[in-house]
Amino acid sequence: MKRSQLQKCFKSLNKGDTLTVYKLDRLGRSLGDIISLLDDLKAQGVAFQSVTEAIDTTTPTGRAMWQMLGIMAELERSLIVERTKAGREAAKIRGVVMGRKPKLSKQQIEHAKKLLAGQEHISNVAKSLNVSVRTLYRAIEKTPVI
Repeated sequence: MKRSQLQKCFKSLNKGDTLTVYKLDRLGRSLGDIISLLDDLKAQGVAFQSVTEAIDTTTPTGRAMWQMLGIMAELERSLIVERTKAGREAAKIRGVVMGRKPKLSKQQIEHAKKLLAGQEHISNVAKSLNVSVRTLYRAIEKTPVI
């Protein structure tokens, strides 16, 4: 959240001040952002008001609404996690391979193994394949011995 004007606003607030916004969505881009910002305000001792949504953290009702927002944000995060997990499982069933593509093909790994068996230094082999020594070690470790 690199919003310079909002940061200036937050820096100018003192304990006992009230930050008032016309509409809640002007404060943050997502419910999680809004909750985080409201938590920061609370830690500074700054009250919050939203004119359109009638949220005022100086009143018991306003604090209850703020807590309900927190509950909704947690629900939203949980649903996103569930959907992501379900999407990954469905992709795996369809045969989608997750993660980055390997830097080295099977042929390159076999070639590297032959060079190393011929007493070629690993740093020279890695350089010839345009990868780091660690990447070469990982590729060799993952490849089964034939």
